[in-house]
Amino acid sequence: MNHRSSNDNLPKVLWASERSEHSTDQCDCACADTRLSHSDPSSICFQPDLLCHSSPGTRLTPLTDNWRLALQPLGRFVPVVINEPASEFLDYFHIPRCPEEVVSAFSYWDSSVVEDAMQWLIITELIIPKGCTSVHPPNNTSTLTAWLHLTDRCNLRCAYCYLPHFREDMPSETGRAAVDAAFRSAEKQGFQQIKLKYSGGEPLIRFPLVLELHQYAQALAEQNGLSLDGVVLSNGTLLTTEIVEALKTTGIRLMISLDGLGDIHDSQRSYASGRSSFADVAEAVELALTHSLTPDISITVSGRTAAGLPEVIAWVLERDLPFSLNFYRENDFSTTHTDLAFEEETILNGMAAVFKVIEANLPHRSLLASLMDRANLIAPHYRTCGVGQNYLVFDQRGQVAKCQMQIGKTIATVHNDDPLTLIRADQNGIQNLSFEEKESCRDCQWRYWCAGGCPLETYRVTGRYDVKSPHCNIYQSLFPEVLRLEGLRLLKYQDDPQVVQKIVL
Repeated sequence: MNHRSSNDNLPKVLWASERSEHSTDQCDCACADTRLSHSDPSSICFQPDLLCHSSPGTRLTPLTDNWRLALQPLGRFVPVVINEPASEFLDYFHIPRCPEEVVSAFSYWDSSVVEDAMQWLIITELIIPKGCTSVHPPNNTSTLTAWLHLTDRCNLRCAYCYLPHFREDMPSETGRAAVDAAFRSAEKQGFQQIKLKYSGGEPLIRFPLVLELHQYAQALAEQNGLSLDGVVLSNGTLLTTEIVEALKTTGIRLMISLDGLGDIHDSQRSYASGRSSFADVAEAVELALTHSLTPDISITVSGRTAAGLPEVIAWVLERDLPFSLNFYRENDFSTTHTDLAFEEETILNGMAAVFKVIEANLPHRSLLASLMDRANLIAPHYRTCGVGQNYLVFDQRGQVAKCQMQIGKTIATVHNDDPLTLIRADQNGIQNLSFEEKESCRDCQWRYWCAGGCPLETYRVTGRYDVKSPHCNIYQSLFPEVLRLEGLRLLKYQDDPQVVQKIVL
């Protein structure tokens, strides 16, 4: 080993200082909460006989000449970026080492530096004490999510929509009963937070009901000691200044669907008359931003829009908007549009172009939960989503389904004492198995982040729930690049404590 004395040659460790407030907004997986607090390194006591070794499965990937991406699948901080001295230090633990042995090997550093380096690598779980294993992710969450289908009516006719567009609305009393039912299940199942997703159709058609139900839910949350989150899932075309101000006042978030720029967006999201909707959607985004409301952007990727992904991502990044990419899923009402389906090569080429745009415009917020369809790289988890676990879908009549994509296949009603118990017990509808129950997923290096993909899409293609996603090759090809971009983002903002936790030892 070479002697090092300069501060530039001391070990450095970087990771995201906190999870973005938008990083899990559209994530309804049944995994543990991902906003993690940092441990105090002084709490780690080194005994002479303490042996530590590198965590099994840890992988190092070069980012630049002097920086490496350290990936520990079950670690609390995904990913961690370390410089060359820290990489050399980590490599020393390929076999168990005691503190005295480590201090001797790295004698060109002060002993306090060596001890601090060990402490922080233990905190980030890149090394672990012998006899310990990385903590597996808890198979639960503290949040119950309820989808409220306020109306079947919509002013758009999106090519991939899964609804028949009946002119039917959810009555106020049904909405209140749905909120009551969600709170009953939350109380009985021990949830600490409820997330309400106000949807349709186009929910802004029923915006007075959105406000009524959310204010009702706020009172129940305060009464029951629960926290409440709410989001309106909108096409944006009906947004007004008054609605924006009302959303801000009540604390309801806004998600707007935007699938491309200009004709690309219009190719699958036009008005019922066939008229272009892009200009109105873009205007809605600008209106929200003008009034200090930052909308999440939902982008559905299909064979029609894949080629235009770089342009819409550049547009979103220019406005510093949180976003999520979601792959098109065939349904009974979209099967006539054969050009919506995509080949692997189409997606891979489109995403490669997207990654170039992002690398040139790395945002402050993490994109680990944004770029890979339902795969969430923020934290390890067992299931792709919360369907059948912590998720309720209330239709306009007060019936309860597992998934909004199967809203017509109801299992419970708002009148049941605990609808979630019935949802969890159902063996006939969609089965959201853990990756441990899926062939080819149990031993995959990405299993804790992908969790096997959307179960509904897998069943549509294979007729089975216990096998890997038909998009598996896409996921495995793109995951490394998603993580590389996160590593580059941490490097770019390493001097910004709002973005990056930086440890110089």
